[in-house]
Amino acid sequence: MPDSLKVSENTVGNRRRGSSVGNMATVGQHGLSLSTTISKDSKHKRLRKLNTQKVKNKQDLLAKFYYSFLELNFRMTWLSPLLVVVSVLTCYLLSNNYTESNPLHMFITISYKTDEIDDNGYYLYDKGPKDFAFVFFYMIFFTFFREFVMSVLLKPMAYKLKVHKTGKVGRFTEQMYSIVYYGISSPFGMWVMMKLPVGWFNTYYFYETYPHKTIFSWMKVFYLGQAAFWSQQAVVVMLQLEKPRKDFQELVYHHIITMCLIYASYTFNFTWIGIAIYLTMDISDWFLSLSKVLNYLDAAITPVFFVLFVGSWIYFRHYLNIKILWSVLTEFETVGTYRLDYQNGAYKCFISKPIVFVLLFALHLLNLFWLFFILRILYRYIFQGVAKDDRSDDEDSEDEDDYEGYSTDSEEDSKEKKE
Repeated sequence: MPDSLKVSENTVGNRRRGSSVGNMATVGQHGLSLSTTISKDSKHKRLRKLNTQKVKNKQDLLAKFYYSFLELNFRMTWLSPLLVVVSVLTCYLLSNNYTESNPLHMFITISYKTDEIDDNGYYLYDKGPKDFAFVFFYMIFFTFFREFVMSVLLKPMAYKLKVHKTGKVGRFTEQMYSIVYYGISSPFGMWVMMKLPVGWFNTYYFYETYPHKTIFSWMKVFYLGQAAFWSQQAVVVMLQLEKPRKDFQELVYHHIITMCLIYASYTFNFTWIGIAIYLTMDISDWFLSLSKVLNYLDAAITPVFFVLFVGSWIYFRHYLNIKILWSVLTEFETVGTYRLDYQNGAYKCFISKPIVFVLLFALHLLNLFWLFFILRILYRYIFQGVAKDDRSDDEDSEDEDDYEGYSTDSEEDSKEKKE
């Protein structure tokens, strides 16, 4: 989702206009990978200390190994989470016990399998505390996956595509990572939703057969996998492991609302609504990230694709969200059971209705906040001809994503120019 959409007002007058079309970032994309946040000076100091450290005894040798390992982790930030993931998987595979009686089972695969099978032939799964272990394990996996993909695979790609400046390389890799993730989660989520009576956002079926206490296997994998992804991103934001942007406050609100929706929808059996919300965010974010990458590469189709992105954003983030909000007002009470029944997991009642509506409406308000900046860029492109960056390399400055994709000169660029 979004976190940078503002064009710097004070820089426009001091330079020739450049393209801001396609210059957007999403919530869940928070700047450079963790490895790029380590300054060069601190790296050099640590290396000099390691190289000059004398080994007089075994204790000194162990200390040098320890600090060498720490240095390796500074340079390869994906190493520690990889070791955790590999260690757990290895212990699980060597145990020869792949049932739920194995305490490692709940971390690696979904739990609470029932004997019921749905109409598509998939086993149904219940919910319970073990699901938290699954989410936690895959939070660690996504920490590894994100860092590895960005620093090992995508960074060299950036250089091959002639993206060289440090700030722009970081933003290129983060957007490419988002393209990879949302390029997987979006079709997966659509496939899952099409297996449900909901089909393509048929809101009537959100409520007709409620409560949905059990969900089929692949739906549970998707739902908890998404929960792990968003939880990992929330930790990065909350701990400010990466440099905050100007819409950091809105970004925090977005993650709080998202985590509340994920937890509430899963716990209180509104997972069919949850699938729909996941998709409205993921698909639009895929278009957003691809638009940004095309802009970084100065691709000729960037303006056309930007317009396509705007259409996808309005359709998924606004039209479909309003449709879901309207269903809460008009169908929540009238379709299906409307009662509070703890024993049967039915929470569709007078208590949950305002909670569901307020959370979804708050999410929509944040989307409107970012839509304002998106439309401002579109307006400037259409009526002011801000479509092509004609600046020379010497004049060129990188764009910092301030509000969901609209740009200002970054501090990093200023430092690079001085150097």
